[in-house]
Amino acid sequence: MLREADDGDCKIYPRGTPEPPRLRILGGRRADPTPTLFPDVPDQPGSGSDSLPPPGTEPERVGIARLASSSPRASAKRDTEYFLLPARSILNRCNSDRMPFTWTVNPYRGCEFGCQYCYARYTHEFMELDSGDFERKIYVKQNTGLLAKTDLATKKIRGEHIAIGTATDPYQPAEREFGATRAILEQMAKRSGLSVSITTKSDQVVRDLDLLKRIAAHSTLSVNMSVITLRSRLARMLEPRAPRPDLRLRAVQQLRDAGIAAGIFAMPVLPGITDSETDLDALARATRDANAQWFAGSVLFLMPSAQKQFLPFLDAKFPKLARRYRQLFSRSPYAPEEYRRELSARMDMLRKKYNLCARPVHPKQPENDSSQLGLGLEIFSVA
Repeated sequence: MLREADDGDCKIYPRGTPEPPRLRILGGRRADPTPTLFPDVPDQPGSGSDSLPPPGTEPERVGIARLASSSPRASAKRDTEYFLLPARSILNRCNSDRMPFTWTVNPYRGCEFGCQYCYARYTHEFMELDSGDFERKIYVKQNTGLLAKTDLATKKIRGEHIAIGTATDPYQPAEREFGATRAILEQMAKRSGLSVSITTKSDQVVRDLDLLKRIAAHSTLSVNMSVITLRSRLARMLEPRAPRPDLRLRAVQQLRDAGIAAGIFAMPVLPGITDSETDLDALARATRDANAQWFAGSVLFLMPSAQKQFLPFLDAKFPKLARRYRQLFSRSPYAPEEYRRELSARMDMLRKKYNLCARPVHPKQPENDSSQLGLGLEIFSVA
């Protein structure tokens, strides 16, 4: 059940429950005016003579790099390889105060959608893989259902929000074969009092409507569908293997028809490419027409690992913009503050025009309630 708050946010409660007193959202974490999935820039590995291996020797892999190097290949198709990755937990704690959630879940490492701008390419570098392999080498976390059953039974998650799909898409093509996301949702459907969100670019999410309805009946649940443009040819260029924008919007309509809280994330907005008034207005109007409840956007976050993919793409497809991007993102992964303020104002205007919320708000769940259920813009303009 969703109600619009005075500040334009959408509050979500399990269906059939009275509205609780006003609480700070997501376990007391600060909510930025413009929501974003981008984490803080990760610390770089240490440097210095002590970190160098002896001449002629290969450094020993440790941690996730060692696990990745020993992961067996499960299958291969369309120039993409799939590997089975051992995991000890399915939940990862988010320690950034910028994020409106405490726990993240990413059933896959790497993403076959191959979005040109994807910030999460750096996660492959942790496995000592090239960021260019992000869409070609997909690592499937093993035993996600059993891991979720254990993780969800612990006290540490009580009263905290769980965000699924913050780095890689939980409904990328690999999900059809491996079902790692569905296995997690099956465990969530057995519990009550959770606070969960799912972010995806895929209409495959409607496959799990049976589980989503069961989760929403006893916990707070929202689905964020990522759509950055309605132009199908441009979307195919930017997101080569992601479903068409119209299919994603149709999925949102299906989710809403089933009583699931859902909205649109226009993330990231690409300066000079997807940020025109006409394009954003059309996207906001389509959001309303799909019966979505919120419309949120944030500007491109271009880390060095993403620049290696995105800047050559600009050279080939948008050469007039490439130099400007290099100038503005050479010292920081963030767009200039003035541009971000202008975009935020434009998004506010569109939300008012089409009567949309700014974002979903998940009230903090009682700490003793996560129990198991019984059986049953201008600076980027181009002439």
